[in-house]
Amino acid sequence: MVDMGVDLVREALSQALMLAAPILLAGLVIGLIVSIFQTVTQVQEQTLTFVPKIAGMIIVGIAIIPWIINVMIDYATAMFTGQ
Repeated sequence: MVDMGVDLVREALSQALMLAAPILLAGLVIGLIVSIFQTVTQVQEQTLTFVPKIAGMIIVGIAIIPWIINVMIDYATAMFTGQ
């Protein structure tokens, strides 16, 4: 019984990580690009990174919503059918 609970938690955490990874990766890439831009232009404004990161992460999130929904439906179906 405990093994089944551990497996369910591990699968849920791996699904959450898989679903969040593209959005987090977009934030990482955009942050890196903005940091390089700030270094090259010597503009050291701390708030400059937030707006592009948030905008990029929202755009990526909206773009991958169909994939996220499909993955969540597949996971929920597998959970309720016991597969």
